[in-house]
Amino acid sequence: MKIGVIPDCFRLPIKEGIRKAAELKMDGIQPYATRGELDPKNLTQTGRQDLRHFVEGLGLKFSALVGDFGHGFTDPARIDYLVSRTKEVVDLAVELGTNVVTTHIGVVPDDVNAPAWKTMCQALPEIGNYAANKGIYLATETGPEPAALLKKLLDYLNNPGLRVNFDPANLVMVSDDPAAQAARTLAKYIVHTHAKDGRMLREKYAKRESPWWQELPLGEGDVNFPEYLRVMKEIGYTGFFTIEREVGENPAADIIKARDYLRKLEKEIGI
Repeated sequence: MKIGVIPDCFRLPIKEGIRKAAELKMDGIQPYATRGELDPKNLTQTGRQDLRHFVEGLGLKFSALVGDFGHGFTDPARIDYLVSRTKEVVDLAVELGTNVVTTHIGVVPDDVNAPAWKTMCQALPEIGNYAANKGIYLATETGPEPAALLKKLLDYLNNPGLRVNFDPANLVMVSDDPAAQAARTLAKYIVHTHAKDGRMLREKYAKRESPWWQELPLGEGDVNFPEYLRVMKEIGYTGFFTIEREVGENPAADIIKARDYLRKLEKEIGI
C-alpha cells in the first residue's frame, strides 16, 4: 500500500511539513498548489526544479497536487478564472512529476437542466482536455453528492482527463453513501484517494442543519475501512491512500495513528 499525506495538515511551513512526511516514513505527499509557496504564480522555473529535487531527495513522490480554489465549476462569473488557474496547476503537476490534480467541481445537481449542470458541462471538458493532452488527470473529490450522481455526470462528459479523487469520509459524512458501495460505483474513474474518516450527525442531517458532519481520526468514524480496502483491492486500485486530517488539536498524532492503522489493515487484507 502506498501511503501519502497532505503535508499542509501538519500546520507547518511547507518544507517542514514535507520533511515531517519523510520522517514518518510516508511514501508520498499531496500538497496544496493553490496558495503560498506552491502557488504556480509564486514558483519560478528554478523553484519548481528545486522543489522536485527536494522532495525526491527525501525519498518521497508527489501522489497528486491539490488544485482546489474553493469555488467549484458552477458559477459562470468565475469559470474563466478557475479554468485558467487550474491549467496552471496542471502545468505544475507535469513539472513536479505527478499525473493527478485534485479539486472540488461543486455540487452536481440531480436535474440535467439545472444551470449548475450546464455550467459544469461547459467548463469541465476544456480543462479535462487540457489535462489529458499533458498526461494529467483532473480528479474531482467525492462527497457533496452520492456516487451514482457523480458517475452520471462523468459518464455524460466522457472526457479522458476527468477522473475521481475518492474520499470515503466525505461520502459517509455528507451524502450518507457507504464507502465500499460508492467505490464499486466509481471504480473505473478512481485515480487517487484520501484516507479520512468521519460521521454524519443524523439529527442535524434530518433538519439540514449545517454542519451535519464530523471528521474523526481514522478508525473512529463510520467508514468501514476493512470492507472499503477490500473493495479497493477487488477493483484493482494500486494508487495512493493519502491521509488528510483537517481538524483536531494534534493532527500529527492523528496522522501517525492513521498511518499505523492503514499498515495494520494492509497486513490483514494483503493489499
